[in-house]
Amino acid sequence: MSQLLLMSSSQRFLALDVLRGMTICFMIIVNTPGNGDTTYPPLLHASWNGFTPTDLVFPTFMFVVGNAMSFAMKKWEALSNATVFWKIGKRTLIIFLLGFLMYWFPFVHWNSQHHLEFNPISHTRIMGVLQRIALGYFFAALMIRYIKPVAVYRLSVIFLVLYWLILLVCGDHADPYNMLTNAGSKLDLWLFGSNH
Repeated sequence: MSQLLLMSSSQRFLALDVLRGMTICFMIIVNTPGNGDTTYPPLLHASWNGFTPTDLVFPTFMFVVGNAMSFAMKKWEALSNATVFWKIGKRTLIIFLLGFLMYWFPFVHWNSQHHLEFNPISHTRIMGVLQRIALGYFFAALMIRYIKPVAVYRLSVIFLVLYWLILLVCGDHADPYNMLTNAGSKLDLWLFGSNH
């Protein structure tokens, strides 16, 4: 019986793994499309008011995280709140640090005197893709664990409307949804500075 439980607890979901793998493959293609002049147009990001297949990479990763979370939450039903919070926090920290270290890599560079020196942390990108996935996972997992489903649905709608209002009111008044002048970009610059 214990072997059966062990097998079921470590079971992988093939469809989810295949979707994750296909998304990673597409992300690699999108990130290395060649020069901008001859790039196949669907491999470029769209203007701010539309989308191409390229713009589906990040949302697909978030979709995969949400689906994986639904399977993990079933395994966590018998665990205490403290244990689940520790698991959520640990996974968030690992994903966030992996993303940060990937941007900081290779950690060193040759200076003008041809000596190796560490890349300064003060010029690394803090909020990259994996970091945003980690934070999205963290808050979604906490909501799903500690709040009733109906309240999660309501909060999700409220967050979407609030986000839209913040973009509309706090972004550039001429074009509040522009990627470089929207409220999110302004917040990042204010919080982290242009070096990050």
